[in-house]
Amino acid sequence: MKSFLDEKVDRYNNITFIENDPISIPHLFSGREDREIMGFFAAMLAWGQRKTIISKCRELVQRFGGEPLRFIREHGEDDLKGLLGFTHRTFNDTDLLYFVDFLHRHYASYATLEDAFLDRGVFHSMEDSLIRFEQTFFDDPAAPHRTRKHVATPLRNSACKRINMFMRWMVRSDDRGVDFGIWKRIPQNALICPIDLHVDRTARRLGLITRKQTDWKTALELTENLRLLDPFDPVKYDFALFGLSLESGR
Repeated sequence: MKSFLDEKVDRYNNITFIENDPISIPHLFSGREDREIMGFFAAMLAWGQRKTIISKCRELVQRFGGEPLRFIREHGEDDLKGLLGFTHRTFNDTDLLYFVDFLHRHYASYATLEDAFLDRGVFHSMEDSLIRFEQTFFDDPAAPHRTRKHVATPLRNSACKRINMFMRWMVRSDDRGVDFGIWKRIPQNALICPIDLHVDRTARRLGLITRKQTDWKTALELTENLRLLDPFDPVKYDFALFGLSLESGR
């Protein structure tokens, strides 16, 4: 299985993968903070058709004036009015305004979004990081209750697909040009494999998942099995599992 999946990783983990994937959005930028910000939004909006996701993210870039970090740090009331009316599925402008508010507060104190996933700069585990991030994100009495559904946490036994995907983008480092590898305090062998419908279907077919439901424990089970194939970079197989599903759907 390892040689088979390694071949699929090699096929899909390259720059041709970028164009039709939400990761194309942070690739529009060269600055670390712009990549973090738009990577976060692209991952959080990543449900539904990829073409629509990319289109909505490009709309968001335009609403940010093409400068996400500058907007986050320097926006005024008139700038925020320009965000009104933005929607993607159940994500609306109420959610967007809170996301912007959190990022504004965060970048006023930290140079990188990575710190929101760490315990005073220290990494413990991916489960700890995702729980810590969700709690930090909503540590404001003004946080809209409706927005909580858009940021997953292992405490709710979610598979945390979108946030795990964002972590892959920021943490994984290789020479293939897809993932960014711009966060250095979180080890890539601690990453948890994102499970979307494509990955779930293929992993089950290959016997990498045995749990009936798809939840946080399922994400851990899949990742532990992938670590048997590559203990140093298990999440690289996300490319293989996703790509195999696309192949079988042709």
